[in-house]
Amino acid sequence: MTAKISQIEYYLPEIVLTNEDLAKENPCWDFDLIEPKTGIKARHIAASNERASDLAVKAAERLFDKGQVDRKAIDTLIYCTQSPDYPLPTTSCVIQDRLGLSTKVAAFDFNLGCSGYIYGLALCHSMIHSGISKRILFLCAETYSKYISPTDRSARVLFGDAGTATLVEPSNSHQSVGPFVFGTDGSGMDKIIVQSTKGNSEDISCREDESRSFLSLDGPGVFMFTMKRVPECATDLLAKANRTLEEIDLFVFHQASKIVIDNIVRILSLDEKKVFRGYEDIGNTVSASIPIAIKQAEEQNRIKNGDLVMLVGFGVGLSWGGCLMQR
Repeated sequence: MTAKISQIEYYLPEIVLTNEDLAKENPCWDFDLIEPKTGIKARHIAASNERASDLAVKAAERLFDKGQVDRKAIDTLIYCTQSPDYPLPTTSCVIQDRLGLSTKVAAFDFNLGCSGYIYGLALCHSMIHSGISKRILFLCAETYSKYISPTDRSARVLFGDAGTATLVEPSNSHQSVGPFVFGTDGSGMDKIIVQSTKGNSEDISCREDESRSFLSLDGPGVFMFTMKRVPECATDLLAKANRTLEEIDLFVFHQASKIVIDNIVRILSLDEKKVFRGYEDIGNTVSASIPIAIKQAEEQNRIKNGDLVMLVGFGVGLSWGGCLMQR
């Protein structure tokens, strides 16, 4: 039994932070240089009282409102986030209650960033293939904005907040996800990290008596990692699937930034018409970026019935993963 993506919905916070807004706060930030590199003009930011789980719940409610599946039919809830409500309990348990899902549902979180959607799809595929699950609600949500210093030019211009909901079910047709390839290089864990701003710099824990922790982003280091690992990931995936680049109808990469995707396109010699870009008005939404891009591509008729789509996520960890999606 193979798995398919039946439906995707997403939610963006109401607060919109534009480059003009950032320029007013930080007059020394030259957006004539920044914007052409990032390709990002605006991003949605969670309110001070808005958690990542709120974004995930709103995305899920949009999915249920479409009426394609009854919430009581969900037997598994998987939540990908690096912005949990609490250290414990797991936030998926909180979301199960808020959504009114059955108490017989299996629910768990996993902590992964920009490659998280690919990992989550692999989990969904495995659970459906094994017969454990039939209808999985796979949620991704992040509020990275709460980890970013107001004066951090490298990170604040990139990241936006968002929540997504993906319904994954058994496939009785050509629709499917897979195969999958993954990679990990923990030696680069410090390239994107949130660690304590007080005390020992080696201590990455967040204690109540310490000041707020901020995200640290080594932009050049992450860029070099991406240029090496993403092309390798795409090549390995094609080999595993016995496919060629020419057979792929659309490439949906993690929406990191314009300069990152520009250079992936260059290294792989891709046809720009086959590459989806959707970062301009929402920025880098971490694990939510690929499902949002898939939904936007379908709305723009960039993905049609029968199309073969490559999905590749990469980032914090350092971690990466790719899969094919047959529509």
